[in-house]
Amino acid sequence: MYLRNINYKIVKEARKMTSPRIEDMLERYAKAPKETKKDQKAVWVERMIKSARKYYKRCPYFDHKTKMCFITLGEKCTREGKYDGCPVFLDFLKRKYDEYTSKGRPLPTDFLDISITII
Repeated sequence: MYLRNINYKIVKEARKMTSPRIEDMLERYAKAPKETKKDQKAVWVERMIKSARKYYKRCPYFDHKTKMCFITLGEKCTREGKYDGCPVFLDFLKRKYDEYTSKGRPLPTDFLDISITII
């Protein structure tokens, strides 16, 4: 949508301008940042983290008494249960994405669906 507005503005202004000004405007348009698409894996992982925030204040795979991480099985959690930006939790979600896509199953839309489904 942003590019459409720029295109419309360029065409509207180009009708009023001289040719050197048109060339300057086209150069600015070419240098303008373009929208980049995120890969589906990153989008899904972000959605699962947002969904996990709804249900859990701390990482759902963190044992509060022993301070252990259930994902790494026996290692202490270095982040004290904070899962925002946790490399172990992100890697876990990426592996889950790969499991679902390799088996051709539909991706869960909610974080609770990950723990319920059996792959």
